[in-house]
Amino acid sequence: MSVWPAWEVREDEAATAWFHVRLAFPDGARVDVLAVVAEGCVSLEDVRAQPALSLDDLAALADWIEEPLSEACGIGPETDPGTESEAAGPSRARPAWPRGVEGRRLVAQEYRAAQEEGVDPVLAVMCATGHSRRKSLRLISQARDAGFLTPRHARR
Repeated sequence: MSVWPAWEVREDEAATAWFHVRLAFPDGARVDVLAVVAEGCVSLEDVRAQPALSLDDLAALADWIEEPLSEACGIGPETDPGTESEAAGPSRARPAWPRGVEGRRLVAQEYRAAQEEGVDPVLAVMCATGHSRRKSLRLISQARDAGFLTPRHARR
């Protein structure tokens, strides 16, 4: 199962965030869900399954995705969203990733650190940014173009 942020809309102090959730099963079955989090409440906006879910499976879907989605949203099962500490502020699964040059510099740092540790650098960028593999590859490419990473292929 994987959960990743899709987009977020902020208005004054309130924020509404959408998340993609994917359940992949060993037999090739797949369930894709678009969930929205607003004011501490989670709602499912879209569910697509291949093959189609039975009514019993659809009813169990919430149980399947509850814990990973709660972690990604920063909502714990025991936490009441209405009683958040003012000092701590609202929690998120990952901090907001900076845009522009600073974001590219941080992507390059994550990428090089992962290479030095001998782990997959693309996966490290995915974990750090919270973006999908495709978006992370795009960020890595932008870091290369900005000169923070060496070119991928030697020019002749």
